[in-house]
Amino acid sequence: MHSPIHLAQSANGRASGKPWKAQKSAAVRSHLPAGVKTKNWQDRMEKTKKEQAIKKLEQELKDEKQAELQRRREVALERKKAAEEKRRLEEAKAKVCLGTVSKFALKLMN
Repeated sequence: MHSPIHLAQSANGRASGKPWKAQKSAAVRSHLPAGVKTKNWQDRMEKTKKEQAIKKLEQELKDEKQAELQRRREVALERKKAAEEKRRLEEAKAKVCLGTVSKFALKLMN
């Protein structure tokens, strides 16, 4: 006669009936970040502090770069305004000179 096949007991105390099935184990949660996997609270807080310091530094650098761009824009705008004012004054001066020259020419003709 055949000897009975030994079956592994399940959690409920029932036999599977399928001896070729592998015993299941808990799932490995590999998609979690390393900071969450660790059980040590201090390690997690230290990592969080480092990340916050890096973010703060990045933000400061970004703000400095933005301020430099803004300063350059303002300088360019000031130069443009000064050039426009200079051009306007020269035009006004030319008109005044033209007016005085034409008045002088009229005096000469009379």
